[in-house]
Amino acid sequence: MGFLMYDLIFLAAFIIFFSIFLVRKRKGVKKQGLLLLYRTTWGMKLIERIGTKYKKTLTVLSHVSVWLGYVLMAAMLWLFYTVVKVYLLRPDIVTAIKVPPIMPLIPYIDKLVPFLPSFYFTYFIVILAIIAISHEFAHGIFMRRYGIKIKSTGFGFFPFFLPVFLAAFVEQDEKSMVKAKNFEQRAVLAAGTFANTITAVLGLIVLGVFFSAAFTPVGISFNGYVSTPVNITSITSINGVSVVNPNFDKVEELVLDANFNYIDVGDQKYVGIAAISSDKTKLALYDDAPAIKAGLNGAILKINDVTIGSVDKLTLELAKYKPGDTIKIDSKFMEEEKIYEIVLGEHPEDSEKPYLGLAFSEPQQQNLLRKALYAASSFKKDNIYYESDLGEFGWFVYYLLWWLVLISLSVALVNMLPMGIFDGGRFFYLIILKFTKSEKIAANSFKWLTNIILLMVLAIMLYWGYVIAF
Repeated sequence: MGFLMYDLIFLAAFIIFFSIFLVRKRKGVKKQGLLLLYRTTWGMKLIERIGTKYKKTLTVLSHVSVWLGYVLMAAMLWLFYTVVKVYLLRPDIVTAIKVPPIMPLIPYIDKLVPFLPSFYFTYFIVILAIIAISHEFAHGIFMRRYGIKIKSTGFGFFPFFLPVFLAAFVEQDEKSMVKAKNFEQRAVLAAGTFANTITAVLGLIVLGVFFSAAFTPVGISFNGYVSTPVNITSITSINGVSVVNPNFDKVEELVLDANFNYIDVGDQKYVGIAAISSDKTKLALYDDAPAIKAGLNGAILKINDVTIGSVDKLTLELAKYKPGDTIKIDSKFMEEEKIYEIVLGEHPEDSEKPYLGLAFSEPQQQNLLRKALYAASSFKKDNIYYESDLGEFGWFVYYLLWWLVLISLSVALVNMLPMGIFDGGRFFYLIILKFTKSEKIAANSFKWLTNIILLMVLAIMLYWGYVIAF
């Protein structure tokens, strides 16, 4: 029985357990806004103890969390601007990925978005518990550091769903919160995102250690086949039919619904279309190479029984042969192993060198963010195919940690978006109040920014629907 079956059993058991719990505790469940809340005093003693015992440490962390709040708010605004720009100006990308700009993170979302790894209900509950509890406890601890009263702790859920979309909360006394100094309020508001960021960093460290201990490199992965960019106007024939004054419509008319389409550009021959530019004036054409013609797929494990552990090893091994030689390649795709016998071709730049025609991705480090992401995941080397020493369980744990890091960072960013429903909303209000000393200016600034963001969200959602529909 696979993990999915176990996960569905766990989902059913969870729904039954919480349904019974909520029925038995229904007198303690109160509706507030869109949520049904169950208030308790769980964790309040621990919050009180940490918040009052480690005041000096928490004062230092307050400054760190507030400055981190500034950084995350700026990063989220930049990210929001980037998303809006892509969805409004690049319909080709929108059409290709087919993902709405606002996508709720629900169990089994990978069934709707195929390029995502599995997102089991087990992942959802474990990650939700880690993120929500650490986030709310951080709020509570900083509240107690600055003498802000806490009314209750507890959890909530959306009544129009089954009781699986839970939320934790620490409920402060509003009068006590408002009476606190401006900086103290900002420290409390930023504490949750600070905790989520720490969770992401720790999760990434654990992910790296686990991956290094539980996974072994056994081959190399390639991203596709070598292609060459060409102008459509330079095409001379398609599938043996000469093309006069070529344009995209003529190309589309002559391309067959087949594995290969033979396209000539002068003396150069190609075997298919890899990509089309957004303005439909250029094509990326697959080279007429042995790998694509043989249908080579999956990870390359061996060449003539020699283990291939890196791209450099592949290059060195191929260098032993010459054009026209036949090599045996052992590959693995979706747990299925296959052997290919491929005749090597002539390299386009040197006819004496053998040519296979595989494309490998290069590290994307054009900007600071990508450099940081690449450095953070450096435990997993580019183009290397790994297998888990623990079987499926190794991948189960790996993606649990992967999702934990991704969601923790996402929650930290989204929560600092300067609009009403997030901590970033009041955080932004307090920033404006600090500099202007005017509650009216702060309130209006907060109101206008919230409305602008909401309008932009509505605009890109409507435009996404229009692009997908038409």
